Parts: sequence; structure tokens; C-alpha cells
Amino acid sequence: MPPPTPTAAPLKLRERFRAMRNLPPFLRMIWQTSPRLTLASLGLRLVRSLVPVSMLYVGKLIIDEAVRLAGLPGTFPPLDQALASGLLGHLLVLLGIELVLAIGSDLLGRLVGYADGLLSELFTNASSIRLMEHAAELDLEDFEDPDVQDKLDRARRQTMGRMNLMSQLFGQLQDAITVTSLAVGLVVYAPWLIALLAVALIPAFIGESHFNAMGYSLNFQWTPERRQLEYLRQTGASVDTAKEVKIFNLHRFLIERYRTLANKFYLANRRLARRRAIWGTLLAALGTLGYYAAYGYIAWRTVRGDFSIGDLTFLAGSFQRLRQLLEGLLIGFSQVASQAMYLDDLFSFFAIEPEIRSCPDAIAVPRPIREGFVFENVGFRYPDAERWAVRHLDFHLRAGEVIALVGENGAGKTTLVKLLARLYDPDEGRILLDGRDLRDYDLDDLRANMGVIFQDFVRYHLSAGENIGVGLVEAMDDQSRIRDAAHRALADEVIERLPAGYAQLIGRRFKTGVDLSGGQWQKIAIARAYMRDAQVMILDEPTAALDARAEFEVFQRFKELSDNRTAVLISHRFSSVRMADRILVLADGRIEASGTHAQLMAEGGRYAELFELQAAGYR
Repeated sequence: MPPPTPTAAPLKLRERFRAMRNLPPFLRMIWQTSPRLTLASLGLRLVRSLVPVSMLYVGKLIIDEAVRLAGLPGTFPPLDQALASGLLGHLLVLLGIELVLAIGSDLLGRLVGYADGLLSELFTNASSIRLMEHAAELDLEDFEDPDVQDKLDRARRQTMGRMNLMSQLFGQLQDAITVTSLAVGLVVYAPWLIALLAVALIPAFIGESHFNAMGYSLNFQWTPERRQLEYLRQTGASVDTAKEVKIFNLHRFLIERYRTLANKFYLANRRLARRRAIWGTLLAALGTLGYYAAYGYIAWRTVRGDFSIGDLTFLAGSFQRLRQLLEGLLIGFSQVASQAMYLDDLFSFFAIEPEIRSCPDAIAVPRPIREGFVFENVGFRYPDAERWAVRHLDFHLRAGEVIALVGENGAGKTTLVKLLARLYDPDEGRILLDGRDLRDYDLDDLRANMGVIFQDFVRYHLSAGENIGVGLVEAMDDQSRIRDAAHRALADEVIERLPAGYAQLIGRRFKTGVDLSGGQWQKIAIARAYMRDAQVMILDEPTAALDARAEFEVFQRFKELSDNRTAVLISHRFSSVRMADRILVLADGRIEASGTHAQLMAEGGRYAELFELQAAGYR
């Protein structure tokens, strides 16, 4: 069944104003992006903010001069005589000034747009990089939390969509200066008109603020559903899912699920948009009423002779422009407050602190590792899970030893190796490396000493060489190292058959890409682990897509190349794990048995039972 439709609840006024605290750090991010472009944008806007009142005042002088010339006694001379006599000199100067102001205003606008466009692009790049850097620091546990996934999804959208807030903030500053300059002119004639205009516009501001907050609430509450929509869109139109979608005729199911969910979101947005349109029209009418009341008053004073025609034009134009600007400022303030709430999505993600990090006085991993790893009563439980993933783990992984982990699905094998790589920290007990707690070591150095390949490895849509090189990005350009890693993983045979060899783009995402079989991809992934001169090698079900012979060859090669290395193997094929120095049998998150293949077979426990069941399938 589709999820229930979220309803938009407006945020409290206090929460809206509290969101304004996001503006200072946002402006600091803009400044850090490019101080020069930030100053250029602000400086250009400052100059441009004084143009409107200047043009209105010059327009008043032009009209007054035209009225004066029209009122001269006698017949007005022809144009050439008027120009020759200098009669039109003052008028022409004023027209020239207005022309310069008009051209200058347009030029300033284009320069502002140019500066803002460059700054927007740089900010998007900088904030996206910061997002990726922060995501890289977070714990694996965070990425498995749906709430954090929602925050990441919202934060990712904000890196792309918040630069209009910068333009709006800078525009608000520009308009505020223009309003001040226009208000000075109006105060000279009728100061109470400004108060009338402000009072008339307040209802529209309150309405706009209310509906902006409701819009944010709706988008916030729909984050999980929007992620579902994106998932359905990707699943229904992706090369990774195309085979099953076709075979099982899933397209109708996926389209109907998408249509149902998208329609609910559309209806919720439509209800909000309809209410916003109706109330916005009614409240904006109050501002229009205030404007025409003031306009009528100015016209009446002109008829009485208190104002000249130029004054009427200046006041009417100033008042109309002031009304537009004040309305824009009030509504803009509401929109800024609304967008500041969206910044919460970005900054709340940046505020997530990883728990797994290097301690201040972290030490380097010993080279070589002499004693190995010791698990002392180690227990770990995933967040919000009632069942322990592993518990009461006590064993010693000796330096240079190759051990294999076997057990049924859910026994805790992958969790154990993630604890070993410190992707998680134990909830109980501790893990020691050469007698020191694993948390005492520098995290980057610890992971640099581990080569890990998981069953759900990533298929990078890069060249074959780069797919291997990501195992040690510092050596991405070291072709001899990449080729040696490929040879060790038996991936060189796969790559040599590609049209462009190591330079061949693999995967079907891009036009020139060549796709590989599951087994070929796995050999490429295993080669990544060999890129590192790691002291500890971990292969977690990396050969599931290989046939029995290919897996045996990979593990045999791994055994040969693991001299003086500590290694952990996980595989469901018991014939392959026989080559390990020791085998640990896990069941329900605990170590049930430990020993060589021969010892475990002699004991006749779970290992012997599973081995016989698997062997029977080959007879």
C-alpha cells in the first residue's frame, strides 16, 4: 500500500525567525567562495540602487523644463533656431543625463547578473565539494539510518538551489537603499504617505510569510516520499534493472506506484497553491487600495497648485516605485525567511558529527604487525535493532595468519570484518591490535593498511585501469602497479580482451562503455585490494559470481600472495576455505567452533554438516 499522505503544518512564527540564524554562516560561505566577486556584486548593486531616484528626479526636471518652455510667450521657434539659440540647451542636458542613467542602469544590471552567475557557479561547486567531504567523514552507521538519508537528500538539493537566496539577499540590500532614497524625497512632500503604504502592505507580507512556511513544511514532510519517487523513477528506467523489469513485466506496477505517489504530492501542492493564490489576491488588493488613495491625494494637491506637474510626476512615480519596492522587500523578507529554513537542511547535515574518528593523540599502525588482532568479548548491535549482530566474540587473529569465516546468512560474518576495519566500533568489549585498542590508532592509517573487497563492491563507470586504481588513488597513474594488481587478481586476461585495454571505459552508463559479466567485474574489484601494499587483506564474499573453478583459482592465488600478510576470507563455498590456516564457524553472532578443516570435520558439528550438504550437491 502507498504511504499515507503527509499534511503540511505551518511552522510557528518563532521557528521562522529562528531560521534566520542560518544567514550569517550562509553569507560566510559565499564570502569564502570568492571575496572579490562578492565585493563586486555588492558594489555594483550599491551604485545601481541610487539610479531609480536619480532617473525620477531628472524626469521631474525634464517635465518642469518642458512646461516652462511651453509657457513662453509667442510662437515657439523651429527646432534648428531653438537649438542654435541655446533655448533647448538645458532640456538637452537633462535628456542626456537621463539617457546616460538608462544605459548605465542596464549595464549595471548585466554586470550584476554576470558577477552573480559566476559566484553562483563557484558556490555550487564549493558547497557540493564540502557536502562530499563531510559525507566521507560520516560513519557507515549514519548512511544506514533513513533519517540521515533524508537529511543527505535534502542537503544535496540545497547545494544546487540556494544561490537564488544570495541574489535575493543582495537584491534586498539594493532595494532597501533605493527605498531609503525614494522615502527621503517623499518625506519632503507628505511623510504620512509612507506610513499609509507600509500599513497597507503588512497583510500581504503576513500572508506570504504564512504560505512560504507551509510550503517548506510540505516539502520537508514529503522527503521520504520524494526519495521513493526517485527510486521508482530510477528502477523503472535503468540499465541495472531493465532485465527483470522486462521479464516480470514490472513496468506497469512501477508506473502505477509512481503515478499514485506523485499524484498525492501533486494534490497536496495544488491545495496549497490554490489557497495561496486566493488569499494572496485579496491581501495584495489592500496594498493597491493604499496606493491609489495616496495617488488621489497627490493629484488633488497638484490641482490646488501645491505641486507642479513635474512634482506630480516625481511623486507619483516615486510612490509607485516605493510601493513596488516595499511590497518586494516585505515579501522578499518572507521568502528569505522561508529559504533560510531550507538552509536548515544543509547546515543540519553539516552538523552531524561522526563517532568513529581518530583520537587526538592517535598513533601509527605498527609496521610490521607483530601480534595481530585480539577480540575481547566484542558485541555490536545495529541502531534500533533488538537483536545483537555479534556478541561475546573472543578470538585471536595472529599476524600472518589466514583465517576463513563461515556460517549461514545473518551469522555475523560481514559485521565482524566491518568491526575489524573499524567501519563500526563495538558496543561491548574491545578489539586490540598488537596489544593496543584499535581506537588508539590513526583511522586513515589503519584503513590504509587494509585491503577490503565486499560482495556488494561498487562498479565504477570509469576505465578498467581506473576501476583498479581506485584501490589506491595516490597511485592512480602508476600503470605498472595497476597491471601487477590485475595480474594478481587474474583480471589481466579480462582487460586484455577489451577493445582499448586498460583505457577502456566499462559499464553501460556512457556511450563508449563496454559492460562486463558479474565474474569479470569481481576480478576487477579484487584487483583493487591488490593495489594496496596492505598488511591486512579482507575478502568478503568477493567471488560469488565466479564458478567453482575460477573461485578456487582466485583463492589459491590469494593464498600464495598472502605470505606474511594477515588475511580474512568469507565464502559460502567450503571447498575454497579449506586452504585457510584456521576456520571460524559463526552462528547467531557467536563463534561456535574454530579449527582447521580436518579438525572441524572430525568434530562433526555444524561445519561438517554444512560441508556434507554442499558436497552432496556436486555428487
